[in-house]
Order: sequence, then structure tokens, then C-alpha cells
Amino acid sequence: MKSKSAPYMGKVNGHIIGRILKETVRRATTAIQSERLIFDAKAKEGYTGNMDDVFTSADTKAQEIYLRAFTECFPEYGVIGEEGSLVIQPKRKNGPYFTVDSLDGTKAFVRRQSHGVGTMVALVHGKKVISAYVGDINTNEVYGFRPDSDTVHRITQLDTVETLKVEPDTHPKKKYALLRNPLAKYSAGAQGLVGQFKDHEVIGSSIGTWMAMLWKREVGALFLGPGIETPWDSTPIIGISKKLGYLFLRPDVKGGSNWDLFDPPLPKEAFHRNHEMMVIHGRDLEHLKW
Repeated sequence: MKSKSAPYMGKVNGHIIGRILKETVRRATTAIQSERLIFDAKAKEGYTGNMDDVFTSADTKAQEIYLRAFTECFPEYGVIGEEGSLVIQPKRKNGPYFTVDSLDGTKAFVRRQSHGVGTMVALVHGKKVISAYVGDINTNEVYGFRPDSDTVHRITQLDTVETLKVEPDTHPKKKYALLRNPLAKYSAGAQGLVGQFKDHEVIGSSIGTWMAMLWKREVGALFLGPGIETPWDSTPIIGISKKLGYLFLRPDVKGGSNWDLFDPPLPKEAFHRNHEMMVIHGRDLEHLKW
């Protein structure tokens, strides 16, 4: 690190990056919470092309906090953000870049919902997520990992830290499956897999806090129907899930009844995923019947 008024201060390392990202998530969380009763909301174009989405002053203020941290602390890194179609190219070709969803679950925030509102950031280098953090606006929890770390932490009340682990007894019959859409919306194959779990729940809103239910082992697997994937939504949840040992499966591309493991791409722009997806831990996979 260089400074105009100080001597050489050493190289940026994973600990420094992790501390900066956690502090930025904390500041973004505080900014969003302060907007709960005074925010301005406007309609914006959704992925269907209709004006059926929404953004608020909280989205904008939180993204400004992230962007200021990125440009001041990591001026050579790129940025891909949701609001304003933010794209800043890295200074070096194929250099590292951040993805940021300043307010994940904006509609839930507008409804003043007590769950399903988050904020998410990830750092990508060499086609790999090297750091990611997901903050829960309502509970003040943060989930994530720094570069070069082998563990994912759950930080409660923004200061109590615990390591997320998978308990050994994780048979699907003892766990619920978590769905984004009603069960009837899924294929027969997906419904058959869901039926092997104790039961299922359907929850929408923030994809980050939704995925956190799996990371905390509150549920045994996640099922998503075909849908839009974006850099700011997909990148942090892919990074944290992989770090914890979760696997991604999709229906057999040949049309069979099996589901195949696949490596979800890290998108740099929104695209339509045309297949269903299941996320489950590697230890649980052997218990399912195909």
C-alpha cells in the first residue's frame, strides 16, 4: 500500500480485504436501517421489460457507500453493481472485480417486512469468488469469508463471530426443503426430490438471506426454478455455498430422471437460466434416491 504522506505500508492481504468488506457491509446496513421510515421509492424496469420493479433511496445510499470504499481502497479493481447499471472495468485486463447488491430484497424493504432484506458483496479474481459477504438487515447478521480463508463465519450483532459448520447427522428426512416458488411450479423430477425431505417451505424476497437458511442448516436443500441470474445476486451466494461444501445440481441435460452436478457460472451480466437448480451439501447427496 502506498500513501502520499506516509512510508510504504506493506502489501494488501486477505485480512485487510476482509476487514474492509465487513466494515463496508456494516455501514451499508446502518444506512439502509436509517431509511426505513423516510425512504423514497420509484418504479424501474424489471427483467420482463415492464415497470414492475422498484428501487429506493436506501438502495442508492448503500451503493454509494460500497462504491466509495471500492474506489478509495481498491482503485484498480472493477465493480459491477445493480443500481444504475453500474460497471467499472478493472484497470488491468482480467483483473479482480467486485459485485454488489446494495439492497437485496427491495420490495420486502418497501413493505417494511421483518425478514428477507439483505445487502451483498463479492470479490472475484481469476474466475473464482475469493471473498463474499451477505448481511441481513433485520437481524444484523453477516455471513462470509475473506480471501485465503478456509472457513465461513456467521457474525451476529455484527461483532460475535462463529464458524459455520455442517453437523454429521444431516439425513434429508430430518430436514425441510426450501423453495422459491410453490411446489406445483416445479417439474415432476424436482417434486420427487422435494418429497424425500421431511416437508418443504416456500419463501421469497432476498436471495442472500434465503440462502443463509441453508448455510445455517435450518433447511436441508434449496430448489430454484428457471429464472434470471445476475452478477450481484449469483456471485456471493455461489462463493459462500461452495466454500461451505455445497453442490449445485440440475436436471439431466439428456432428459433423463437423474440430476447432474454442474458448476454455476459467475455472470458479468444478467442472463436467463433455463433449468431448475438444487443446492445441497455433499454429505447429504448420498441419502437421496434417484
